[in-house]
Amino acid sequence: MVRTVCLIGPTGTGKSSVALRVAEEHGGEIVNFDSRQVYRDVPVTTDQPDPEKRGRVAHWLYGFLEPQEKVDAGRFAPMAEEAMGRIASRGMFPLLTGGTGLYLRAILYGLAPIPPTPSSIRERILAKYDEYGPEAMYARLTEVDPEAAAAVSPRDRQRVTRALEVFEHTGRTITWWRECYRKRTPRHTALKIGMNPDRRQLRRDLEERIEAMLEKGALEEVRAVWNKCPDPAAPVWTGIGCRELLHYVQGRMGWEEAKRQWVKRTWDYAKRQVTWFRRDREIIWFHPGEEKDIERRVALWLASGQSTA
Repeated sequence: MVRTVCLIGPTGTGKSSVALRVAEEHGGEIVNFDSRQVYRDVPVTTDQPDPEKRGRVAHWLYGFLEPQEKVDAGRFAPMAEEAMGRIASRGMFPLLTGGTGLYLRAILYGLAPIPPTPSSIRERILAKYDEYGPEAMYARLTEVDPEAAAAVSPRDRQRVTRALEVFEHTGRTITWWRECYRKRTPRHTALKIGMNPDRRQLRRDLEERIEAMLEKGALEEVRAVWNKCPDPAAPVWTGIGCRELLHYVQGRMGWEEAKRQWVKRTWDYAKRQVTWFRRDREIIWFHPGEEKDIERRVALWLASGQSTA
């Protein structure tokens, strides 16, 4: 069991900057739990910490996968736990930061023991998705498991079909399985700090952040990755921003529409993240601008050696 600080919240709330400040001040190293920031070739489009920040504090599990490589919570959690153990063995503390709630849950609690789905069911669900389209399948998921639907993108083929196949095979929703497992004793001791933004300000911040990404070369980055990996089914292209810019590069979408869709999908994702994390009563929420309060809370927790927040 490792003692860890978790900095949680929707995209665009400044988690990375706060994490860097806390880690520098209190002897921590940063461990990513964002499912999009794992891809090596899109650091700008996925808003990964830049080399200057990585030079100030050690960062783990950013930009280590090729575009065609697939990752999920089951693969990611052991890597994160290995990094946490190595950090703790040197007398530092791991600071987990990101926005993929399922990854954090897998790290802290392990994965729910959902019975394996027969390949016949999986293939049938995938075939339905391809036949009827993402809207119809997402509507079905909303009907049978609204909580799971609220936590995923309507066009996230992998997660939508996974939730539907679990329901068809077991007769229980994937939310039911996860909630049962979440009641188990945590595998690690965590102080959970949440960033709670003003919704209107967050929308403006997201728009400004996307413009900044474009100025830093997000479009050129996507062009280069497409030349390297011209497979539209590659996992990297499911990411927000990557998909919209790819559609522009392919001539399937105009420039202004690509930016509009990028903003919309990012905003929708942020709202789903808030919905997911609000269910966790262990999170202590702070507003952006309360960094000093966050630092004090972390310092007290680290000094006390207490096992809960």
